[in-house]
Amino acid sequence: MTQAPAPFNGTTAQWLTDRMIRALFWGLLVLPYRWRVPLCGWVMARIIAPLAGWPKRIRANLALTLPDLAETEIARMVRKVPDNIGRTVIEIYSGKDFIARATSLPLTGDGVAALEAAKAEGRPVILATGHFGNYDAVRAALIARGYPLGALYRPMSNPWFNDHYVRAIGTIGQPLFERGRHGMALMLRHLKSGGMLGILPDQRIGAGAKLMFFGQEALTALSAAEMALKYDALLIPTYAIRQSDGLSFRIIVDAPIPNGTPEEMTQALNDNLEGLIRKYPDQWFWIHRRWKP
Repeated sequence: MTQAPAPFNGTTAQWLTDRMIRALFWGLLVLPYRWRVPLCGWVMARIIAPLAGWPKRIRANLALTLPDLAETEIARMVRKVPDNIGRTVIEIYSGKDFIARATSLPLTGDGVAALEAAKAEGRPVILATGHFGNYDAVRAALIARGYPLGALYRPMSNPWFNDHYVRAIGTIGQPLFERGRHGMALMLRHLKSGGMLGILPDQRIGAGAKLMFFGQEALTALSAAEMALKYDALLIPTYAIRQSDGLSFRIIVDAPIPNGTPEEMTQALNDNLEGLIRKYPDQWFWIHRRWKP
């Protein structure tokens, strides 16, 4: 049996998993865009999600936060949430096809004028989104319009997968900043120079503040609000809502979050995202352990 190469500090199981993912993506990427996106959604929902135990996790999160949800809606969510995740993943790997679709989308919402003014003035902006719809559609749409938007990302635990994942998100736009001391230093330099930063603060952070999300305590990073206050940056919620065709999006730029304490501003971000999820519940990544003690 051929030994798995070990250019990274990963396990053989991670290497094999990455080989299977690469094979799946290779097969999908030879298909026309309009076929590959829904097919990847189907594969994720019907094959990968059950193997990964996602239905159980989705149900547990819904039981905690939306206990009155009907079983028919829960069953629909168990199918639709992984479907959206699958679509999102292959869209990110679709490079120019995805970028072309995203860049044609108009910007809508109460914060568009403030965002445009900040760009004209060279004022820093932090765009806070969530694991909702396809968050990278916002980045593609803004970069194509000349916005100096960088993104903070958390490396994947599988180093072989992370290698090509970073290349894929880098194709959508630069610069990218990896979580960690070096990446944070580069990110702050970008922000202080008048750049814009995309950040996803909707995952559990062990050292985060105990804030509310769907009526439950959720550990939440305060860093976006703290940076906004320190560097006089606008803090603007932005989202890409997947439309009924499953392929296109509506880009929303909400009004900037008013200055306050970091806790108040971050709670406002949580409330803003929660309001959107309640309208489109199947577009958020309910697979996250957001309320883990």
